[in-house]
Amino acid sequence: VQLQASGGGLVQPGDSLRLSCVVSGFPWDYYTIAWFRQAPTKEREGVACLTISDGNTNYLDSVKGRFIIGRGNAERTVHLQMHSLEPEDTAVYYCARYLGPCSLYETLYDHWSQGTLVTVSS
Repeated sequence: VQLQASGGGLVQPGDSLRLSCVVSGFPWDYYTIAWFRQAPTKEREGVACLTISDGNTNYLDSVKGRFIIGRGNAERTVHLQMHSLEPEDTAVYYCARYLGPCSLYETLYDHWSQGTLVTVSS
């Protein structure tokens, strides 16, 4: 089982950025793939989730209307498209998998990617 996150970087407030999560080694059709983030001195929080089988999604309130989670054109890829980025979005972002419906509770997730750092600063 492998999840690989990429796409982080340094951007300015108001910019957009797309993160990618490529998964392998398991039948992802039965899983939910989610993005989490951890900012310095804060606990990790769920940002967005996508149930692969039915396309159901859920978002952290503070990113609704700005972030979009979706399947990529490439096989077994989930993107997190982030718009109107704010300094408060600065964090290390992770993707993870859960054998169940869309949820932002991190304790449900059993395999995680390495992190990719997003820094929003002027």
